[in-house]
Amino acid sequence: MKAIILAAGSGLRLNGACGDNPKCLLEIGGRTLLDRQVECLRDRGVDEITIVVGFKANRVREQCAPGLHFIENRYFNRTNSLYSLWLARNVLSDGFLVLNSDVLFHPALLTKLLESVHEDALLVSFHHHGIVRLGEEEMKVRVEGSRLVDISKSMPPEESHGENIGIAKFGADGAGLLVKIMNELVSAGAYSEWAPRAFRDFAAIRPLHTVEAGGYPWIEIDFPDDYFRALTEVFPAIDSTDQELYESVAGGAMVN
Repeated sequence: MKAIILAAGSGLRLNGACGDNPKCLLEIGGRTLLDRQVECLRDRGVDEITIVVGFKANRVREQCAPGLHFIENRYFNRTNSLYSLWLARNVLSDGFLVLNSDVLFHPALLTKLLESVHEDALLVSFHHHGIVRLGEEEMKVRVEGSRLVDISKSMPPEESHGENIGIAKFGADGAGLLVKIMNELVSAGAYSEWAPRAFRDFAAIRPLHTVEAGGYPWIEIDFPDDYFRALTEVFPAIDSTDQELYESVAGGAMVN
């Protein structure tokens, strides 16, 4: 399977936490987010990896491991992840994984997604014991059974069942439909939409299943507080082999 990593953003909301580097080059435990994702993919046999770059594109290329492919979003400052994924449409046809580059996650999450029996699926962190801790920024999801029925940042938190983690997979048939949907959205001028807008339209036509995070630690890094939590809470939990640590954070910062 191929993988697409969306890494065009500048990380302005981090308020200088990453210096003048792109957000994907934030260091956690001495390694960049991007490097960690690439290693995780390759460890699971995903070797054909394309990175959509934008802000400081050459710097990202220079710091990446060899053997990767790149697509440049030259309009990164006025587009969003839907447009970045659409730029990679010519490499999606056989099925693919897509990852947001600003997500630090336990490798078991990727294994769970790859091993799911469903061809088209995305990782979701469901509310723990019914407790909702989501706000305006999180990409919220609503499901029926295991099927996605809605995904949006604007969804009222109390109407959601959980949060999109930012990692999804599509089989060959699903990829073809998703490209068709993205073509229509981009043709209609939806350059500033998030990629999950296309996932929502997809789910209205073809089943898009959810795979539960199951308490494994992860975090999307958008703000300085996120980076602090990544360094002090999430990475230590990922790095630990102590199951009690996983259980102690399952209802808190580790599982959004």
